[in-house]
Amino acid sequence: MMDIHQILKQLPHRYPILLVDRVLEIEKGKRIKALKNVSINEPQFTGHFPHRPVFPGVFQLEAMAQAAALLAFDTVGTTPDDKTVYYFAGIDGARFKRPVEPGDQLIMDVSLDRMKAGIFKFKAVATVDGEVVCEAELMCTMRTIA
Repeated sequence: MMDIHQILKQLPHRYPILLVDRVLEIEKGKRIKALKNVSINEPQFTGHFPHRPVFPGVFQLEAMAQAAALLAFDTVGTTPDDKTVYYFAGIDGARFKRPVEPGDQLIMDVSLDRMKAGIFKFKAVATVDGEVVCEAELMCTMRTIA
């Protein structure tokens, strides 16, 4: 388990782009289960879409990537600093099964598929009320910046 205070120590993201509210489960080197509470008060809903708010698919992917980052940091036993960044390196097989709306609780299950030469590959599935809403294979990398 990880609460928002622990998440803030691990991820550099802040409102409105911090998309993980809590870690429910984590198995070092294997998997993470995290949640994002989707609120009507988030700024993207004023334009996406005013008449029927929908949580953007790219935000769903980003939320899963942030959960993946937490798993990666836990796996390698590191806490990122100001010189460490964690980037998307690729997204494969992304599928969106149904819209995510305000009031939904997005549950992200991310498993580490492999880690080689600083590249992490994950399988990620997001659900709402037990129904798959998004799935993808994510590739991410950690880099040190000057």
